[in-house]
Amino acid sequence: MVTPPETDEGWYVLHDFRTIEWDAWQTATAHERTHALESGISFLESCEAVDDAPDGESAVFTVLGHEADLLVMHLRPTLDELSALERQFERTGLGQYTSRSASYVAMTEVSGYVSDDYFADEEVSPGLQQYIDRKLKPSIPADEYMCFYPMNKRRGEHENWYTLPFEERAELMESHGAIGKQYAGEVSQVVSNSVGLDSHEWGITLFADDPVSLKDIVYEMRFDEASAKYGDFPYFYSGRRFPPADLAAFFAGQTVPTDDEQADSERSQHGANSDAIGGQSDESDRHTGHPSETIKTEGADADAALIRDELAAQNIYAGQPHGEDVHATVIYSTASPETLFDEIEALRPNFEHYETHVKTAVYEGDTQSAVVSLWETASAAETAAGFLSELPAVVERERESGFGTMGLFYTVVPEHRDDFVGTFEDVGSQLEEMDGHHDSTLLVNVEDEQDMFISSQWDSKADAMTFFGSDAFAETVDYGRDILADRPRHVFLE
Repeated sequence: MVTPPETDEGWYVLHDFRTIEWDAWQTATAHERTHALESGISFLESCEAVDDAPDGESAVFTVLGHEADLLVMHLRPTLDELSALERQFERTGLGQYTSRSASYVAMTEVSGYVSDDYFADEEVSPGLQQYIDRKLKPSIPADEYMCFYPMNKRRGEHENWYTLPFEERAELMESHGAIGKQYAGEVSQVVSNSVGLDSHEWGITLFADDPVSLKDIVYEMRFDEASAKYGDFPYFYSGRRFPPADLAAFFAGQTVPTDDEQADSERSQHGANSDAIGGQSDESDRHTGHPSETIKTEGADADAALIRDELAAQNIYAGQPHGEDVHATVIYSTASPETLFDEIEALRPNFEHYETHVKTAVYEGDTQSAVVSLWETASAAETAAGFLSELPAVVERERESGFGTMGLFYTVVPEHRDDFVGTFEDVGSQLEEMDGHHDSTLLVNVEDEQDMFISSQWDSKADAMTFFGSDAFAETVDYGRDILADRPRHVFLE
């Protein structure tokens, strides 16, 4: 008998698609329209505030095309709460000017492909539990654009997903998720299971700042075997999120949301709470998705080795300070260092369970903080990246350059800490005058003020190499021998 994956269920999800009855709206009096808008705004704002239930999420979207005009998306702990919301909307003044053109009912879940540990009869690490909780009780991200579609796994005579062995399905979905993780930081998702609840098997809702990202991820995944051989996608809806307060502007034919600055602010606060992309169905729930621009993993690849050789030719050390090759995963966040530290404290027991873990720490900078996680293998760093991408307020590091360097292991002798910071400021002033240099930032470990790293952004590798070959850098290296307790190592990001 084929083994089905174990599952655990979370919130119920309702996608309520509405078409506006424009003929009725055009013939309504000004008083009737005002009443309809006021009652609609009041109801939808109450939904987003989750006044009706102990927990949940709601959001309102425009819908493009002829199939619907509005989407109201709800997540609630029970089906009864969703049912009540449906009927309450119909009772508003706005409800009489809309009709339901479509709907979709499902529930969030995690499956046995997420983690063997979660479904084993043993205690789950705090880090894994946080990841699971975010999938079972997801936030609706504030990213502006949305794409919703149901999907099924094929049960044909020649291609039948449900007759494949568990191991083969797991392998296919791991490959599928590897594509999805390339879009993390660009695209986020809420995945829900609708088997026995609606006409299809899963409902996928994707969110992104740029609608092109939604097209790109779906297009690229179509060529993956899990989709090409076993996936069916009946239809798609697309639209844009807007606040209920903009309903009047929406009905007036104006662009919504009307306040883009407010929308940007909401994205920075809420965007990181959704599920970072790792695939498109229940069995894509591997914690491998991570922001491609904010998490950088570097190991002993050919490019890095070549750069180290070039530096060695200039008598500049860029090797392995402790004899091992270290893979660095770095995430930047606008969350407070205290918030990030609390999150990392919960993840550490899970990380330290593995012998390949070297160190994970929070570093504080002037405008944003960073989490640096060091591992002995690239695969371990990639796995850690999936967990770290779920940290709050993760952001893409603003950079115009095509090449970056990261100086790690700057452990300063305590009595020379002020000297080191002063030297960085002096070198930073010289860097500002160099062609191709954009930015250099000093960040400090919140647990050990002697431990720092320096991140720099350049137009090209050639510009960075010019600096490494400069007298200013040579003097800094010589000076560092006197004030550093360990030899730093440079990581290169292209």
